[in-house]
Amino acid sequence: MRFFPVVSLALIVTTASPVIAATEVAPKPYSMDGEFGFILTTGNTDTTSISAGLKGTQELTEWSNEYTLEGLYKQDEVAGSKETTAQKLYLAGQGNYKLTNPNQRLFAFSSYEDDRFSSFQYQATLALGYNQQVLQDEKQTFNYSVGPGYSFAKDQAGANLNSVIVRAALDYSYVLSDNARITQTLSTEYGEDNTKSRSKTSVIAKLNNGISMKVSLKLDHNSSVEGDADNLDTETSVTLVYSFF
Repeated sequence: MRFFPVVSLALIVTTASPVIAATEVAPKPYSMDGEFGFILTTGNTDTTSISAGLKGTQELTEWSNEYTLEGLYKQDEVAGSKETTAQKLYLAGQGNYKLTNPNQRLFAFSSYEDDRFSSFQYQATLALGYNQQVLQDEKQTFNYSVGPGYSFAKDQAGANLNSVIVRAALDYSYVLSDNARITQTLSTEYGEDNTKSRSKTSVIAKLNNGISMKVSLKLDHNSSVEGDADNLDTETSVTLVYSFF
């Protein structure tokens, strides 16, 4: 299934044009949001689910940086005993060096994912390339990145699946109202043996100063998996988000 790569590359080709004219709004120099979701059910079915994450940004004179940390843990009662049924950790960081036109940058990206119940012991990525801030105004922000890289991966049998890749990604945000906004991130890492794609769609609503509620849908897709494992993993979450600054 090559749906995500085709969509990603098509969108990037479409947006690889001069910056859209708009009234620019200066972003905050630093920001950090933490989110946490917890579900506990008892009775006929005992389930414990925890979803947590951190996201930080830095807007400096020469650099625009982003950091992401996401974790998921789930435990279910199976045949009278509790078993872990989901355990995932994802780390990512991207530094964007601003050129003469600050909307045009050179980027360096790295990520690491450990998903205990996937076909891989781990997956990691290093990539370099071009990033552009296409749009930034009071309502919308939109940027994309594209460039070559290298993927490090090991399957559950212990075999190394390292390969050269091309990475393409986009990040879009739209303000729905004074208290709500929608965000969309999408990335594709195209390699000879596997194409890894991630999508995250979120709706965030402010509850009061510093606290918001977020509903998210995450899609993780690998074109090459072992045995009868699914190519696509989905995760729907409802979390509380606290803005530290």
